[in-house]
Amino acid sequence: MVIKVGDEAAGHPAPAQTRLVVLSGLSGAGKTIALRTLEDFDFYCVDNLPAALMPSLVDAVSLGGHRRIAVGVDVRNRAEDLNRLPEVLADLARLGIDYQLIFLDTRDDVLVKRFSDTRRRHPLSADGLPLNDAIALERKLLRPLAAIADRVVDSSELNVHQLRRLIATELGMVGGELSLLFESFAYKRGLPIDADFVFDARCLPNPHWDAPLRPLSGKDAAVRAWLEGKPEVERFLEQLKGFLEEWLPRFEADNRSYVTICIGCSGGRHRSVYLAERLAEHFRSTREQVLTFHRELE
Repeated sequence: MVIKVGDEAAGHPAPAQTRLVVLSGLSGAGKTIALRTLEDFDFYCVDNLPAALMPSLVDAVSLGGHRRIAVGVDVRNRAEDLNRLPEVLADLARLGIDYQLIFLDTRDDVLVKRFSDTRRRHPLSADGLPLNDAIALERKLLRPLAAIADRVVDSSELNVHQLRRLIATELGMVGGELSLLFESFAYKRGLPIDADFVFDARCLPNPHWDAPLRPLSGKDAAVRAWLEGKPEVERFLEQLKGFLEEWLPRFEADNRSYVTICIGCSGGRHRSVYLAERLAEHFRSTREQVLTFHRELE
């Protein structure tokens, strides 16, 4: 196989320190969540990329100025492409690309429950293949990738929040300064676990009672404009900013690597989402590692 990534034939060298993270694993194990987390940390992310196209992607993206790239590779690839992936990665390494293969695994019983809860079809369930058989076939097809993975992550006991935290910190995807996660939620579905701060926005005016705004979320322009027109909402937001700006440095001084700030409202769609987005926008102006997660919108 001949692979050219930023070599003389392409006319220019690949930028130094280009980092490639390849995410693979079983369907339902959390690969999409992991990719979204890396995207929040400014990785250039592509899901379901044919393995044979990976060198061309790395070349184009790195030459465009992106030093961090994440690619999702799963059983939707052709079997021959999956079998070629170790060779593709070896060639990339010889060309100076720093890569890491992360494989997400989960117990079969947990996968069955997740597919049942979400009512999604397994990608190998075509032609009436039962779910248990589809999972078994997927394990067989992906076994060569699991065998060469730099890290295998068992997400069986992890919720979405915990998986995002693991990707952001324990796997070394990002490092250095404190990472912040702003999470919105609905009180009627309970408090998020592992929250460091919880703020209650139910005292604020509610766009839910404005019929045209009801089906929208706090990420939509019309809802944002409605809330920005309420002085008490802006005052609430400014006080949250001031509180966090004063106390987050204390967490950094205590060698914390990750802090989760949760904002709740009645339905978890309007006020809490708006505040989480606005806070994230504010802190991204001074920090690099800021994520958002909207529990009721996912």
